[in-house]
Amino acid sequence: MQLNYIHDFTLNTKQDFLAVQQKLKRLIHLSNAIDTDSLQTCAGVDLAYWEENGESFGVCSIIVLDVHTKKVVEKVHHFGNINVPYVAGFLAFRELPLIVEAAKKLTIEPDVFLFDGNGYLHPHHLGIATHASFFLNKPTIGIAKTYLKIKNHDFKMPDNQIGAYTDIVIEGEVYGRTLRTRQDVKPIFLSCGNFIDLESSYQITMTLINQESRLPIPVRLADLETHALRKYYRD
Repeated sequence: MQLNYIHDFTLNTKQDFLAVQQKLKRLIHLSNAIDTDSLQTCAGVDLAYWEENGESFGVCSIIVLDVHTKKVVEKVHHFGNINVPYVAGFLAFRELPLIVEAAKKLTIEPDVFLFDGNGYLHPHHLGIATHASFFLNKPTIGIAKTYLKIKNHDFKMPDNQIGAYTDIVIEGEVYGRTLRTRQDVKPIFLSCGNFIDLESSYQITMTLINQESRLPIPVRLADLETHALRKYYRD
């Protein structure tokens, strides 16, 4: 898969990170509707980390699914050292090197990528799903398992029925949705990544939910794969 290299990975200070985010924020497009009937493939992306002998390591897994059959058609991963320090609000800079290397191994170009993490639901609107979209040049969606509180704003719990949601509106702007994908199960936190609108993100996400998890199938499979790969590389 061909990627766009919009910046290098030698950045390691908060000032550098913020400058990149401010530049990319102006290039976000959340107005592109996607017809779910036209989708053929989608990918789930997740990462896992661990420490060993004073060093940080990580692995990124990408699972590509046939949207219609819900069968896995490709899976790739990349394992390596983590050299970028963790700075709150700038996690994407830590994760992107692994994501990019894994995505380069794809022989199938997914129509949309779903990330285990946030997208527009981020203090600077540059969660991993949004930031990665500029490298992938594909529509992206953020699927977070826990809520990232922004500007001290709490979310409103949706009704206890499948498909119910409440929009997360902060200072008059919609950042994402609190979405109930399974009855009697905790909600997930949906946000656009880039090159897609919120309603399309919602419809795609709901299309990919089954009875096994509150997470969309490709995200759940990528999550399981990263845990297995972490165990493999640590052992």
